[in-house]
Amino acid sequence: MKKNRMIKAANAGARGTKYRRKPVRGAGTRAAAAPPGARQVVRRLKAELAAAQARIAELTALAERDVLLDIFNRRGFARELHRSIAFIKRYDATGALIVLDVDHLKPINDTFGHAAGDEVLKAVAGVLSEVVRSSDVIGRLGGDEFGVLLWHLSEADARAKAAELEHAIDSLSFTFDGQTVHAGASAGVAVLDRRVNPVRALEEADRAMYVRKAQRRHEARA
Repeated sequence: MKKNRMIKAANAGARGTKYRRKPVRGAGTRAAAAPPGARQVVRRLKAELAAAQARIAELTALAERDVLLDIFNRRGFARELHRSIAFIKRYDATGALIVLDVDHLKPINDTFGHAAGDEVLKAVAGVLSEVVRSSDVIGRLGGDEFGVLLWHLSEADARAKAAELEHAIDSLSFTFDGQTVHAGASAGVAVLDRRVNPVRALEEADRAMYVRKAQRRHEARA
């Protein structure tokens, strides 16, 4: 009987006791100490990352600039055109694209050298920068072709601005090897609205520019 009571007491005690795992010293109560010099390594890596990101931004900007003229190249100008048309469609704004082709640049290059042609291009870029507003965008689309992106103006105002740009560039004169020469420019206009897309806008302005160039040649012969 005594033995049975001892067995029952032991069983009862076992049922009433919950199992508890002995905690491991230091586990979950304190973070592992950082190795010596870890903070300095982290700071150095952050500085290197910031420098790399700045360099990437610099190279991206250079990839969108014309090295000779320090204005947008075709890639940078196309990006600005896409952005502007997106803004126009969203806010129902207005704008215009002017494409200009510099006249007589090839004969100047052939006769006086590419340094002379570069001087002409720099002068044309300077005229564009002076005549348009600071909010407008200019770029070199390639060779002797320039683009001008104008904000918040009517079609009539855009065509008047194109004529003003033509006149300003026509008025430039250059002296190479004792000879005075003129370049000139022909401008085509495309109106930017909610219905247009960047590719079509460039094509439309380019076609208008070639029509204008043919018209100017006809006027010069008359």
